[in-house]
Amino acid sequence: MVTTSFVRVLGRREVITLAFGAMIGWSWVLLTGDWLTRAGTLGTLLAFIIGGTAVVFIGLTYAELASAMPLAGGEHVYTQRAFGRTPSFICTWALLMGYLTVPTFEAVALPTAAEYLFPAMKTGYLWTVGGSDVYVSFVIVGVVSTAVMTAINIVGIRVAAFIQGVVTTLFFVIGLFFLTGAFSSGSAANTEPLLIGGAAGTLGVLMMVPTLLVGFDVIPQSAEEIDLPFQEIGKLLVISVAFAVLWYLLVSLGVALALSPELRATSTMATADATAAAWGGQWAGDLLVIGGIGGILTSWNAFIVGGSRVLYALGHSGMLPPAFADLHPRFRTPWKAVLFIGVLAGIAPLFGRTILIWLIDAGSFAIVIAYTMVAAAFLLLRAREPDMPRPFRVPAGRTVGWIALLLSGGLFALYLPWSPSALIWPWEWAMVLGWALLGAVFYRRKPGAG
Repeated sequence: MVTTSFVRVLGRREVITLAFGAMIGWSWVLLTGDWLTRAGTLGTLLAFIIGGTAVVFIGLTYAELASAMPLAGGEHVYTQRAFGRTPSFICTWALLMGYLTVPTFEAVALPTAAEYLFPAMKTGYLWTVGGSDVYVSFVIVGVVSTAVMTAINIVGIRVAAFIQGVVTTLFFVIGLFFLTGAFSSGSAANTEPLLIGGAAGTLGVLMMVPTLLVGFDVIPQSAEEIDLPFQEIGKLLVISVAFAVLWYLLVSLGVALALSPELRATSTMATADATAAAWGGQWAGDLLVIGGIGGILTSWNAFIVGGSRVLYALGHSGMLPPAFADLHPRFRTPWKAVLFIGVLAGIAPLFGRTILIWLIDAGSFAIVIAYTMVAAAFLLLRAREPDMPRPFRVPAGRTVGWIALLLSGGLFALYLPWSPSALIWPWEWAMVLGWALLGAVFYRRKPGAG
C-alpha cells in the first residue's frame, strides 16, 4: 500500500470556496419552488433560520475539534478519540452515506439542468422511475460529467481547488444578478400565502436543511491539506456556514417576490423562472441555470474531496478495505476512494430525477446522526481532556455543546415514523436501512484486515 502523505496546498480563499461551494449546490435553483409550495414564504424562511441556527451551533463544535485534531477524516477522528472504535464507525458510516448522496444527486442534477437549456435533447426513452422518464441522452450527460469530475479529483486537490474557486465566483455573481432583479422588480403580494401546511410544511423543508448545509465539514475532512494556522481553520468553518445560510434565505425570498404562487406551483425550476420574470426575458433564466450548473460542479467537487477523505480514514483505520487508504504515487490523492465515489455517481442517472428528493431526505437523516455524535464527542472531550490544545476554543463551550446536542437531537426526531415529515416508506427507509446493513457487514472486519 502506498504510504505517501497529503500535501498542504489550501489557503484561505480555497478553504472558503471549497466549503461555500459545497453548501450551495443545485438545490437553490431546482428545489426553491418546492420549498415555497410546501411551506409558504414565511414557513420556508423559518425552516432555514431554525436549521441554520442549529448548524451554526454544530459548526462551532466542529471548529474547535478541527483545530485541535486537524487530521483527514474529521468526524471519524473526533469520535474515535471520544468514544472508541464502534461509535466512531457508526458516526463515520452515517456521514459517508450523507456525503455519497451529494455526488449522486449532482450526477442527476446536471442533465436536469441541461434539459432546461436544451429541451430538445430528450432522446432515446429508456424507462420511467417514480413518474420520471429516463432518456439515453440524460444518462450520457450524467455519466460523462461523472467521469470528468472523477478524473479532476484523481489528478489532485490543487487542481480541484482552483476549479472550485473559479466556478464558485461564477455562480455567486450570477446569483447576485438574480437577487438584484428579484428585489427591485418583485412584488410583496407574491409572497402570499406566508404559511402552507402548518407545522408539517415547515418541518418538511427543515428536514432538508442538514444536507443542504453539510458542506462546511469538508473543511475538517481536508484538514491535512490546509496550509493555515489551526486556529484559523475553525474561524473559516463558522464563516462559511453563516454565508451559506444567508444565501439560502435571500434566494428563497427572491423567488417568493419574483414569481407568483401559481407559477411556482407549476415551475420545474422556480429560481430560473423567477429570474426570467424579474428581468423580463428567458435569457435571464438561462443565465441563472448556467450559474446553477456552477453550483452543481462546486458541490460535486467538494463532496468528492470530502467523501474520498472519509473513505481514506476508514481504510486507514482498518474499518474498510485498506485499498481505500492508498494514495496515488504521483498526485497523492486517495484515488481508489475517488474512483469508488465516481462509480456510484455514474449509476444514479439511470433512476431519473425522482431520486433527487429521496437522496436529500435519506442523506440528511444520516448527516444528523453524525452531527449528534460529534456534539456529544465535543462535550465528552471538554470534560475528559480539558487540557487538550485547542487553537480555536469556543467561548461558553459547555453551553454551546449542549445546545448543539439538543438541536441535533431535535433534527433527528424529524425523520422518525411518528413525525409529520418522516422519511418516505419504502424508498428512503430502504436507502437508510440498506446502508446500515452494508455497514454492519463491513464492521465485522478486524482492524487492518485486507
